[in-house]
Amino acid sequence: MLYHFQAERRQPRVGSLKARAPGCYCLFFEIAEPGQRSHRVRIRNSSMAVKICIVGCGALGSVIAAHLARLHDTEVFAYDVSESHIRAIRDPGLHISGAADFTVSLHATSEPADIPACDFGILATKSIHTRAAVEQAAHIFRDSAAVCSVQNGLGNEEVIAERVRCVIRGATTLAAHMREPGHAGFEFYSDLWIGPFEPSGTPYSLVEELAALMNRSGLRVVPMTDARGAQWTKLIFNSAANPVGALGRLHHRAAYLFPPTAALYEALLREGEAVARGLGITLHGDPRAMMAEGASAPGKRNASMLLDVLAQRETEVDFINGAIASCGDKLGVPVPLNRALWQLIKGLEHSWSDPE
Repeated sequence: MLYHFQAERRQPRVGSLKARAPGCYCLFFEIAEPGQRSHRVRIRNSSMAVKICIVGCGALGSVIAAHLARLHDTEVFAYDVSESHIRAIRDPGLHISGAADFTVSLHATSEPADIPACDFGILATKSIHTRAAVEQAAHIFRDSAAVCSVQNGLGNEEVIAERVRCVIRGATTLAAHMREPGHAGFEFYSDLWIGPFEPSGTPYSLVEELAALMNRSGLRVVPMTDARGAQWTKLIFNSAANPVGALGRLHHRAAYLFPPTAALYEALLREGEAVARGLGITLHGDPRAMMAEGASAPGKRNASMLLDVLAQRETEVDFINGAIASCGDKLGVPVPLNRALWQLIKGLEHSWSDPE
């Protein structure tokens, strides 16, 4: 095993995006097994602020960014392509309401070149935008940085890993929605499970460091050595709740209580569970409990895919039902429902182009 120490000059930014403070040094400890990829373990100077960038500061990204911005030892940078949202975050600030109500100030920009090198990243875009977002923001994350996906579906971590060295997979049932530019709402706190993306060889110490940081901010983060079970539990929940709600134009509680759609929910859950078993993945919890929790929440909660359909926007169905169907085909596990719902949603998307 080879060891290498390096002191790297860091220049934390304070105030506006253009202001610079005197440089500090951060020590890195590099570990390399013969014939394997080396990894740098950061030895942090406790006087330095942790820099974290939220890539895709929509509803969920805004809730996470706002909580982190309350920490005195953390500098938060929000990157989003919505210029109206960025302007509102800059003035009067990022407002969160619902389960918590507060307003914070943080660095916000639509120009990734304005963001300095960061220690951590949270990728919170829709899955259909992952590749573009990573290509635009990859320079922010050097070899010692780790980027955590909190997105829906499968395949996001693989895309991130093409450009970022250390990748963390994440899954959460925290539901958030935009009320207006600069203002996100959420009804209740729920867990965010995170763990190393195995192919990237991400050190578990980075997972623990990020979890500790986010927990101090008031979020509920559970570090895991293997987060695949949590990710698949959320995936299977989404494979039923999203397309059924979108095609039936039903809010979640209505679909949950209506016998025909409730039966379809159950059949989709069983199909997804069979694929997870074929992959050797043990679920972390029961997606049926997620269904029940969503149905008992106050108000009429529309699935994100239904909101996309109503706005005639491209959905994440490729990363949810399409991904399960693909896995099932490779394993030889029957997935007729996931394939059919994927085909129906894709056909619906195609109809918006007014085909001949």
